[in-house]
Amino acid sequence: MKKMVLISCVLLTFIIGIYYYSNNNGFVLQDEVGNQIINTNALTMMYETEYQSGEYQVSSDTLWPQDGYTFNAELSRCENGSVLTWDDENKKVLLQANTSDKCYVYFDVNPLLLAEYIINKVYTGVDGENGLYYHDGQGSYTNSDQEAGDNSYRYAGANPNNYVCFGSNEESCPNNNLYRIIGVFEDKIKLIKHDYANSDLLGTNGAYLYFPYSQWGGESYYYKGDWDLSLLYLYNWANFYTNIWSESQINTINLNTNYITNIGSDWSSLIAEHTWQVGGANYLQVIYNSTAKNTYNYEVGTSSANITYDAKIGLMYLNDYYYGASPTYWSYSGYTTSTYPDANGNYGADYDYRAAINENWMFMGLNEWTISRVSNDTDAAFRINPLGNIYFHYAHYGNSDSHGISLRPVFYLNPDVQYISGTGTQTDPYRIS
Repeated sequence: MKKMVLISCVLLTFIIGIYYYSNNNGFVLQDEVGNQIINTNALTMMYETEYQSGEYQVSSDTLWPQDGYTFNAELSRCENGSVLTWDDENKKVLLQANTSDKCYVYFDVNPLLLAEYIINKVYTGVDGENGLYYHDGQGSYTNSDQEAGDNSYRYAGANPNNYVCFGSNEESCPNNNLYRIIGVFEDKIKLIKHDYANSDLLGTNGAYLYFPYSQWGGESYYYKGDWDLSLLYLYNWANFYTNIWSESQINTINLNTNYITNIGSDWSSLIAEHTWQVGGANYLQVIYNSTAKNTYNYEVGTSSANITYDAKIGLMYLNDYYYGASPTYWSYSGYTTSTYPDANGNYGADYDYRAAINENWMFMGLNEWTISRVSNDTDAAFRINPLGNIYFHYAHYGNSDSHGISLRPVFYLNPDVQYISGTGTQTDPYRIS
């Protein structure tokens, strides 16, 4: 005869109560190899249907849930008043009782990690659905040979639902707190600010230029954000002659001091320290006659310079921008001219990233800095032009050629950041813990 095992015995002060149940009415039995098998005659397990739904359905499981669920002490109950508690160390329910009972144990769905949510819920296994592409180097769609091959999941196309509310818990997320997911890299979500950052976040020191965009950069017909451009202030990459990222005041002061301070410790604690590859590339390599894959290799891949910088906040890579476009454009050059056409001898706006502005969610319509330096120049860094093409610009402050440029902070979230709610649209962005 099998030995009856009681999983729900509790020692009361000075009184020891041990209760056994028969095979027909037992709470838990033990099989031949020692597994605890729940007796559903004595116990009904109720699983939440989805996170925070508040709806439960009966489970036919005969083993305690080990992962993905949390014991709900408030709802769990017994018909004859027995008390249920959860033993987290051994992952089982304990019962305090002095009579046979019928009990109902409720388990709530644990929130998913945001990275898990994107990979398992948004990505369907079909590249392009929901605007998401898996860069495993094995795609079968147009220009899939241009995938990064780093097993990242990246958003591409005109306007995918990749919005996140960051820095605010208001019911309606303020525009200044909207960010967008560039992709999932290993176990980290990479975000970029939806609209350009201003002095309220970046400060008025460091590489701050003291002039609004409308004075130096002019209006843009293609600007997709909400700023009054007469109020949007500009920044240089550095305020002296250098394009070394570790010496850039955007990096050290505006991003990794002011911005971190201004978003507050609760939110900055969600941001991961990251090793940024900041060697940059030769401008001929990544502007003219260079595809998305080639640019990726020059910046962060097989052909990149071994120069890194550890920090929380950075800017977009050029290849982030390239891959933000629909795959149709991944074979296009950043810019073509009559002197430097593309690989097929074509030149002009129809053959470079100017043609992709309506199919690239990362394009915002103003001059914008990237984190990438021009490696064959000591005072230049790459930028996105207001027309959508790639070019470079003086990094330093202080002469008439240095017309400041806008920027959007980029960072990686800690792997343990959880998805709470939202569908990822601009009006219903993802909410995170």
